[in-house]
Amino acid sequence: MLVAFVRSCEISALDNALDVLDGVIADIGREAKKIGQKKRLRSLKDLDKSALELAHICSVLLDENIDSELLRTTIFEKCPPARLADTITFINAIARPPDASFHDEMVEQYGRVRRFLPCLLENIEFSAAPAGETTLEAIRYLAAIRSTRRQHIDDAPMAIITGPWKRLCYGKDGHLSRQGYTLCVMNKLRDSLRRRDIYVARSERWGDPRAKLLQGQDWHTSRVQVYRSLGHPLNAGEAVNALTRQLDTVYRQVAKNFADNQAVSLDFTGKRTKLTIAHLNGLDEPPTLKLLSKHISDLLPVVDLTELLLEINAHIGFADEFTHASEAGARMDDLTVSICAVLLAEACNIGMKPFIRPNIPALTRYRLS
Repeated sequence: MLVAFVRSCEISALDNALDVLDGVIADIGREAKKIGQKKRLRSLKDLDKSALELAHICSVLLDENIDSELLRTTIFEKCPPARLADTITFINAIARPPDASFHDEMVEQYGRVRRFLPCLLENIEFSAAPAGETTLEAIRYLAAIRSTRRQHIDDAPMAIITGPWKRLCYGKDGHLSRQGYTLCVMNKLRDSLRRRDIYVARSERWGDPRAKLLQGQDWHTSRVQVYRSLGHPLNAGEAVNALTRQLDTVYRQVAKNFADNQAVSLDFTGKRTKLTIAHLNGLDEPPTLKLLSKHISDLLPVVDLTELLLEINAHIGFADEFTHASEAGARMDDLTVSICAVLLAEACNIGMKPFIRPNIPALTRYRLS
């Protein structure tokens, strides 16, 4: 029994640790976005000023009344070369491409990752499905160098570095930056964990989903029943052929009607062609549905919100999950009434005052506060 208890605690601890890891990495992304947006707002005024100045210069280029030989002279009279160079440098420094994320700000969060990364890599053993081998290789590399202080890690696995991260993983000197690479791996680790491309074998929530599939003799015994319940033929080739025919038919139908389909269009303005699908219009409610809704509303009794919450608790007993902090397992009299009052006060943002009743022990100021 003791072994089973320890095993259960290990699974629970791993699940909780990975939940926290997922939340921390997500919080780093949110914090980076918030910082990036604040920086962006602070620089908009200067960016507008520089953009207007360049627009004024470009209008000179388009002026056909100015002699081409005098073009540079005219431009530099309006804007000296040094100021023009400073304007271009400033715009290049703060302007972001359309597909840019807040990766610079994420790298600034490296200090938060550095606090827990050595413990994470030392105590949690990650495994990978075929699609997660690249991420696992990068994680093992970080685990191997966790005791070193090298800032340049040019021998790290490069396959994990995607386009948006390249600029931040490589420093101005051309070397691979440890900070940028670590944040890139952590970001990829979170995505891979959520897709279960990376998993922890001893975890319940973050484990390998394939481990729960029927294997060996158990599968052969149950496969006919499974196939029939899913509506699939026993022969895999027949299933694939049926899906192939279905896909081919749908593809040809879409291609045939594409030119006349007003809800679908192709956008060629960016670097990559994008498929744009119009929003579906909402369907009007039929009279029968409106009549049914009115009939149901008429059947519902008009009750106070306080009574409704108490009635729901009478059905499902959610208040039984609360215990008083100072009484351990003991129960206070009418604790349910006190809990419902506090929940309503907080949910409705009206404070405790409307619920305080000095003559009712469960609703005194001392009890509710």
